[in-house]
Amino acid sequence: MALTTRRIAIAVMLALSAAACQTEDKKAEPRFVSDARPAFENKDSRYFIEFRSRYALSYGHSYVIFGRADQAGGMIDPEVAGLAPATASTAPYVLGHFLPVPAETGASDGDLEEAYRSASWRVMLTEAQYGKTVAHIRQLKAKSKFWQASIYNCNAFVADIARSMGYKAPSIWLRPQQFITQLREMNAG
Repeated sequence: MALTTRRIAIAVMLALSAAACQTEDKKAEPRFVSDARPAFENKDSRYFIEFRSRYALSYGHSYVIFGRADQAGGMIDPEVAGLAPATASTAPYVLGHFLPVPAETGASDGDLEEAYRSASWRVMLTEAQYGKTVAHIRQLKAKSKFWQASIYNCNAFVADIARSMGYKAPSIWLRPQQFITQLREMNAG
């Protein structure tokens, strides 16, 4: 009985992983900015979180960038948070489609390079909203020790951040570009 249950669980995990890889990325989409600050808020407070996806050798990566923006919208000392296998080797990445593998939660190669951006949604925040969001991101980074493609992947990590801000999140089994695009469309009105 236990062997049958284990086989079913493995088959389900394989099916979910395979389903996530069946679509293709579109051409990079334009930037989109929403403003979560109240109308009376001082617009000089330029805090933001940007939900992003980027192209990669695999099906891509989703993550967030957060910080302050200058008057032109440029980032001032941005921080990156995302979930990915904690290695540059492909072996743990492949294994992570079957079993949880150790993860890292910081910036990865290509996260800040415009050439690799495939979708994004920037949300402008008040200082209080920003402080609450950053506190949640730091807690999430501290507790996210494993990556597994069909259970807790980069989209699931970003979805946790979005839900903590009161946003709806799409399925974590989408390709990252589709995930970020649907996140924006579900919440930006």
